[in-house]
Amino acid sequence: MAITLKANQRKDLKHSATRELRYQGDVPSVVYGKDKEPVTVAVNSIELLKTVRDEGKNAIISLDIDGGNTVNVMLHEYQIDPLKDELIHADFYIVNMSEEMDVEVPIHLEGESAGSKEGGVLQQPLYELAVRAKPGDIPEEIVINVSELNIGDSVMVSDLKESRNYEITEDENTTIISVTPPEEMPEEPDTDNADEEPEVINQKGDADESEDDESKE
Repeated sequence: MAITLKANQRKDLKHSATRELRYQGDVPSVVYGKDKEPVTVAVNSIELLKTVRDEGKNAIISLDIDGGNTVNVMLHEYQIDPLKDELIHADFYIVNMSEEMDVEVPIHLEGESAGSKEGGVLQQPLYELAVRAKPGDIPEEIVINVSELNIGDSVMVSDLKESRNYEITEDENTTIISVTPPEEMPEEPDTDNADEEPEVINQKGDADESEDDESKE
């Protein structure tokens, strides 16, 4: 079920008007899609962030533009002000609910692996999984339980269950999780001879010193 988010169409695109929108707590945004004319709108920053936090970045949003024109969209891109840590722009892509699309879905690990309890190191090379699905079938996240993984075990894309309503397009030989043996502690350096004086290379002998003194006379 799509989450409704209100949007107001904006016609004044001047920098001063855009700055005023942000001051009021709104985010200047663009709505576009295949064979669709882009529409400039503004949405409430807090409502948008709450929607993404609660529903995930691949959530289907029913964008209600000016209280009547409703379109199904996904948040495609957004920009954050690095100094103020504020949302300053967002792009919404109009989706066709009957057509499949390619997205990246976050991977969530559940439990503590048996190998970790024995000192092993749990490693996760892959944090997002490429999938293809209709917008309404896109999962919020892929959950993998790691409780039974021992040292030396791994989970690859090919190990994921087949009972799903989406297609995984990631290479099936890609490793998602592995439990490696504990790292060996480095050997302590040999300090038995630490107090010995270092050997001096090319040290002149007494005879050489006397020859040098004679040459100076």
